[in-house]
Amino acid sequence: MAGLALIGVGPGIGLAVARRFVREGMSAGLIARSEATVKAAADGLAGADVLSVTADVTDETALRAALDRVVDAYGVPEVVVYNAALIQPDRIGELTARQHLDAWAVNVVGAITAAAHLLPAMAERGSGSFLITGGMPVPKAAYASLSIGKAGVRTLVTLLDQQYGAAGVHAASVTVSGGVAPGSSWDPDDIANHYWRLHTQAPAEWIHELVI
Repeated sequence: MAGLALIGVGPGIGLAVARRFVREGMSAGLIARSEATVKAAADGLAGADVLSVTADVTDETALRAALDRVVDAYGVPEVVVYNAALIQPDRIGELTARQHLDAWAVNVVGAITAAAHLLPAMAERGSGSFLITGGMPVPKAAYASLSIGKAGVRTLVTLLDQQYGAAGVHAASVTVSGGVAPGSSWDPDDIANHYWRLHTQAPAEWIHELVI
């Protein structure tokens, strides 16, 4: 059963999104860098049809292989969620060029790899959603690399819509503008509902950035 491929699953938004989609009867291919992280997420989805895979999003070969495992198990996903990010405080001048490239690799390039690997087949099928966890609606000097990365996410969504939107693939980002915590204005379960809302929108109603 085709379902969800979630890259960057964790105890916050990632697990909440997975829980929301499996509640609808979907399978879930969960990908994280740490085996402990992905196992904990799978344990939190007891009773669901879940495949746990480890891969570092900055390793193109490993990420593509992980996505192939999900496709082999469940078919081409109905929805892909890219939730990986390197969240760290840094200002311009504090990081080396290498450190900036490492942050960009997690925040943007991993999403590009996932899109390049899966969207052609989703477009051929004529349906699907590619959703990215965004943030930093306003750039912040104290979070330079993350601000730059989330600006890249917005541009990537626009490019994916230009390339695949006419074929029926909905590209969108959920821009989370505050700290995620249960019971707060950015409760992960509430945020997860927005991902489901985006996935189930009719093409005439598509939103490409949802700011919450």
